[in-house]
Amino acid sequence: MLRSHPLAAAEPAGAVSGPPDPAAQLVGRLDLERYKATIRGLTRFGDRRQGTDRNRAAVDWIESQLRAYGCSDVARLRYTYSPQQKPSPSGPPVARGLPQGGGRFRGQRAATGVNEDPQRQPDERLRALDSPPSTAGEREEVYCTKIGRTHADEMYIIGAHMDGIGWGEAANDDGSGTALVMELARILSSSEVQTERSIRFVLWNNEETGLNGAYAYVEQRAGLQGIESPPGSGRYPEPRWLGMVQHDMVLFDHGMPRPDGTVSPAQRPEADVNIEFQSQAKQAEGAQKLAWAFYAANEAYATDYPASVGPHMTNTDSTPFMNLVPAISVRENERGTQIGAGWDPHWHQPTDVYATFSDADFRLGLNAAQTTLSAIARLAGASVTERPAR
Repeated sequence: MLRSHPLAAAEPAGAVSGPPDPAAQLVGRLDLERYKATIRGLTRFGDRRQGTDRNRAAVDWIESQLRAYGCSDVARLRYTYSPQQKPSPSGPPVARGLPQGGGRFRGQRAATGVNEDPQRQPDERLRALDSPPSTAGEREEVYCTKIGRTHADEMYIIGAHMDGIGWGEAANDDGSGTALVMELARILSSSEVQTERSIRFVLWNNEETGLNGAYAYVEQRAGLQGIESPPGSGRYPEPRWLGMVQHDMVLFDHGMPRPDGTVSPAQRPEADVNIEFQSQAKQAEGAQKLAWAFYAANEAYATDYPASVGPHMTNTDSTPFMNLVPAISVRENERGTQIGAGWDPHWHQPTDVYATFSDADFRLGLNAAQTTLSAIARLAGASVTERPAR
């Protein structure tokens, strides 16, 4: 059964009432319908395949939303992508199969792959929207920053990739993660919210081609960490990284495929939020501590679905960071052993559209947002100034 306890603002019987809990206050500002509306807004651009006008239009829309939220230092990172380029030298190559450290398959498996057949998309409007092909050239991805009040030179990175493939709307992969990051940017950018440490919200591009946008960020900005610019200004264009948190598909946890390869149409009652670190990364010890901090936040603040922690983070935009800083991913299932085994039949398929998912699915995504928001509120030292009464 789903948990139905109130948010963590509730106190044990007999407890002495204290000041409001900032994490509970912030989590209370998350709203299911608003989260769904943000995903819906992203799906207007179809699959947002990198190197297309629809991708560029989605980048523009994301930036406009972040600016409307009041997020500070809205900027774009630019890089060049060619399908023939080799994997980035800043980290290991990422394969479509099960890479080292991705875990071992167990149980029933179903076929997976990337749909490349436009005729499998029955919606003619969407098929036409997704038809223009990708072209090589310059790419852009948007980020903005909540500047820390006392430790502006330190930062947590909160990310998701906004591009997709498969001739659908990329509603789950990764509209669900992108909307989550945007909603956190909206809440934490409120003028009455302060954090001691900085938080950066990044919407990666080119994830589907091999994490190219995240690798480009690491290559261009890792060496700038903690450098005050201009000297004496108190401004840090790239604060020192304390942790990186990726969100990549957070809606669909319907269980293992059946013997015939089909998956239950209903969200399973025992669905959970998967928090993964990579046990083979150089920063594995710190990443595991970060994962357990997120687990504890889920226990305290998530309303419906519990969390689980696993050591097989792989094939997502946290990979380029994992040897440099504690890095974790938050998602619907284990990336290697479950998504790779067909647990989500909509992955890279024409059925990855908004209409496929139920409120139970969207609520799993909202619980992932509750998990990250509360964890980051604790880690970054968030506080909330009460709005004056009118």
